[in-house]
Amino acid sequence: MTSPTPPPPYLPPPPPPPFGPAGHARRRSGRGLVAAGVAGGVLLVGTGAATTAVALQVLDRDGAASAGTSLVPSTTAQDGTGSRPDTGTLPELTPYGGGQDAGSETASDASAEQSTGIVQITSTLTNGTGAGTGLVLDADGTIVTNHHVVDGATRIEVTVVSTGQTYRATYLGGDAVTDVAVLQLEGASGLTPVDLSDDAAQVGDQITAVGDAGGDGGSLTAAPGTVSALGQDITVQETDGSSTKLTDLIRMDAYVVPGDSGGAVLDDQGDVVGMNVAASSGSRNVTGYAIPIATVESVVDRIEAGDESGDIELGYSGYLGVGLDPSASSALIAQVIDDTAAEEAGLAVGDTITAVDGDTIGTADALRSAIAAHDPGDRVTITWTTSGGSTRSATVTLGEGPVS
Repeated sequence: MTSPTPPPPYLPPPPPPPFGPAGHARRRSGRGLVAAGVAGGVLLVGTGAATTAVALQVLDRDGAASAGTSLVPSTTAQDGTGSRPDTGTLPELTPYGGGQDAGSETASDASAEQSTGIVQITSTLTNGTGAGTGLVLDADGTIVTNHHVVDGATRIEVTVVSTGQTYRATYLGGDAVTDVAVLQLEGASGLTPVDLSDDAAQVGDQITAVGDAGGDGGSLTAAPGTVSALGQDITVQETDGSSTKLTDLIRMDAYVVPGDSGGAVLDDQGDVVGMNVAASSGSRNVTGYAIPIATVESVVDRIEAGDESGDIELGYSGYLGVGLDPSASSALIAQVIDDTAAEEAGLAVGDTITAVDGDTIGTADALRSAIAAHDPGDRVTITWTTSGGSTRSATVTLGEGPVS
């Protein structure tokens, strides 16, 4: 069967800065085995954009509107213009050909049992809001979700579906490459966590993908399906036009749509074998992708242990509060955020930052790196040249950056 050539994919929500750890016991239950893999190209399943959007990595196969892609704003830019960057050419996605009506538009409201330990996540971004799903890992409110669900968030609220109670959440850390993030609910206790399977999914397993389809905060949706392959590598397009690879995923024929990101993939015993992360779309047949639960647990364990090696980042970064002109070669200010260190310093649009703590800043990347090296609450000295050509300096206290 010849694979169709996909058009540019719909993009996941824009990225933000990091946070810190905590450790708790997690419930497990079991069955058994592992797997091997293949490759393709795809979309993320949450929500995030310049206005409300739904989290899910998705690659539209043929450009046709579908439930899998219509909820994802067409690559909304950071400035809210909705413009689509040049995404370039991605590898072809070879759709799974097995099974009649595999992955077709089949889903229903999740049962109370299927909803146990599942949360709905709302992220406040600097340019709108985002929504997705997450899993309760322990009674004290440790939550795991996809990194792209909370990427760029300045505030995160989490609603426990089984109780309806909403909590403010702190971002503890994440791995943007694996697409896993860990949150801690404030003031939570006595929560019922999900049951994590001790055994890996196997090809042919019957599964159910559960999540907040559409990101509307209503009843969760349960989409039945079958594991079609293991060890899958897919390519997802970022909002800046670059591509990101997610590796070693579970491929499943299940109706996974935007909003399902971070939700549970349940086996026939009701245990979690994976976490929804992406889907291909463009027809009624949807191919879903999930991160194996063993991979998720490995990242969670490292974050809780305070291990910041590899691609894991912990804790919130310091935040100056300026938007930079992307067309400028220098750190030219295009926006000053209200109630931030930048406003306190007296920085204005048109000014150019030239040094941080006496170290020369020649580019926007150099400024980002200099600020990211600091924690919230750190005092730094900013030097800049005004639009009128005069030199000024001020010492400020950095705020708390968004998730990145």
